[in-house]
Amino acid sequence: MAATRRFVLGMAGAAAALGTIGRPALAQGAAGKVVVIGAGFGGATTARYLRRANAALDVTVVEREERFITCPFSNCVIAGFRHMEQITHGFDGLRKAGVNVVKGEAAGVDPAARTVTLGDGSRLSWDRLVLSPGIDLNFTGLPGYSEAAAEMMPHAWKPGAQTLLLRRQLEAMPDGGTFIVCPPANPFRCPPGPYERVSVVAWYFRNNKPKSKILVFDAKDSFSKQGLFQAAWESEFPGMITWVAGRDGGKVESVDAGAMAVTTAFGVQKGAVVNVIPPQRAGAIAHAAGVAAENGWCPVNPATFASTRVPGVYVVGDAAIAGAMPKSGSAANTQGKVVAAAIVDSLAGRSPAPPALFNVCYSLVTPDYGISVADVYQVNEKGITPTPDAGGVSVRTPTALNERKLEADYTYNWYTNITADIWG
Repeated sequence: MAATRRFVLGMAGAAAALGTIGRPALAQGAAGKVVVIGAGFGGATTARYLRRANAALDVTVVEREERFITCPFSNCVIAGFRHMEQITHGFDGLRKAGVNVVKGEAAGVDPAARTVTLGDGSRLSWDRLVLSPGIDLNFTGLPGYSEAAAEMMPHAWKPGAQTLLLRRQLEAMPDGGTFIVCPPANPFRCPPGPYERVSVVAWYFRNNKPKSKILVFDAKDSFSKQGLFQAAWESEFPGMITWVAGRDGGKVESVDAGAMAVTTAFGVQKGAVVNVIPPQRAGAIAHAAGVAAENGWCPVNPATFASTRVPGVYVVGDAAIAGAMPKSGSAANTQGKVVAAAIVDSLAGRSPAPPALFNVCYSLVTPDYGISVADVYQVNEKGITPTPDAGGVSVRTPTALNERKLEADYTYNWYTNITADIWG
């Protein structure tokens, strides 16, 4: 999919024995040790494809959770037509591929010694380090919001307990109540995600609480797939959803969790349920490793995703500054394959081949109504930019019978295929 030609031709089965913690493998004359922090879309993809490319590589993934819960399809759990088990993935597939999976928290990185220190004090050595830490929520970025406030006004932007909390709140909300959604300014994880959430919750309301309303106070003036979403809102949920752009007073200035209220240029607005999605930044280990910039995200070489700040370190997925590529699961999966190819070339002393980068993002309006956007990217002097005439969005007016239903089917199939590609 996104691997280089050399990488695709060089992929092999994974069956080699793993090395032990100690000196970097290259110092011992072995194929090399790669440590990957994070077993999500980017990290797990990188680990799996490293082993496919060179089964002699010693690849270790460090992940703090027993299983990985995906952000994609978490909105469906909130709306009640998916269960948490359906978006939760274990790591046995990685282990079968020859990847050593270590449960733990990466606490620090020593670039000079080329080691990662875990929360229990143990250390892993590496010849190449891949950071795929995802995002951290910037609770200081919105006055009044905090981790404590999130227990009353859930963000549900890291899937798990928050996903279920928001679901319970919507179930308990009286018919005729107002659900307020507060999307952040760019950049943030999954640009279409807040608007898919609005859509599928509207579907839930239509079927269960038809007198309810949804009010979207947005920090932005526009959003991903805006025309498609708004056309769907008009046809599927007329009169239920009001979206207020940032330029029109939609930017939330502060929140009061105790009062279940947000303050905008319009004044104070109370909701029965309030979903606050705060500003975001790269996960904490990226900052501890010194690869994050002042803006909170990680600059990388666009051709390889190698950090421009720390040699030997690569950053993949949401934490990276990837030019025109969005922070999405599909993008992270693509980037993971490019990073794996670049590392294999680097360890072999070869120059990396030009990367192939793309992203596809499906969104559900209802369980049977899907829309999508896809892009192919090129690397040039401007960084990662869209390839002209190589992408596009769903047509505004369907031209075929059941076209939206077909796109919903594609959405489910995309999820099945990409999760199998990553976690097995």
